[in-house]
Amino acid sequence: MSNYTSFMLGLKLATDPRWVNIVEKSLEEILIDHAYCEQKAASSCISMIIKYASFKQVVDVLTPIVAEEWAHFERVLEQLYKRGFQLGLPRKDEYVVALQSFKKKGGSREDQLLEDLLVNALIEARSCERFKLLHQELRDTELKNFYYELMVSEAGHYTNFIRLAKHYLPEDQVDYRWEEFLKEEARILNTLALRPDRVH
Repeated sequence: MSNYTSFMLGLKLATDPRWVNIVEKSLEEILIDHAYCEQKAASSCISMIIKYASFKQVVDVLTPIVAEEWAHFERVLEQLYKRGFQLGLPRKDEYVVALQSFKKKGGSREDQLLEDLLVNALIEARSCERFKLLHQELRDTELKNFYYELMVSEAGHYTNFIRLAKHYLPEDQVDYRWEEFLKEEARILNTLALRPDRVH
């Protein structure tokens, strides 16, 4: 099923199913990292709203996403506290750092917007794929249902980012650059070890 989800999202590489087995042995670690992922997602959207304040559609689409991502952060905290865990220290997200380094520098404001939107779309797509795995494979019923809800939400965010890009730039340009990002993302994943303390 993970292969099917990856295909639907355009991802070139499915997550190794062993990842869930590793995660299940260390729920505290994955929940901590997940909390920070939601926090960073909200911060990223805020940054884009500030950076592209003159792009009305960007402001209108991303503003509710900020609220949703922050609500997710609060809900992950709730899951942590229910299990007697605390929010630990943030971890460096090597996956996101690598994706950010693939962005093209310079160009028009629209070109810069495209790079920012596609990075965020890819992070949401990968999160969606992994949340589906957690929903399907975790034995914890409450977390299974929790990750189903978040999977649906992340899929919506991914779609919104792609639609925004095509609102401001030609569809063929967006599709071409998206394909380049997908190939690079698969290459990046192949360089990263499976870890129980990372969503990505």
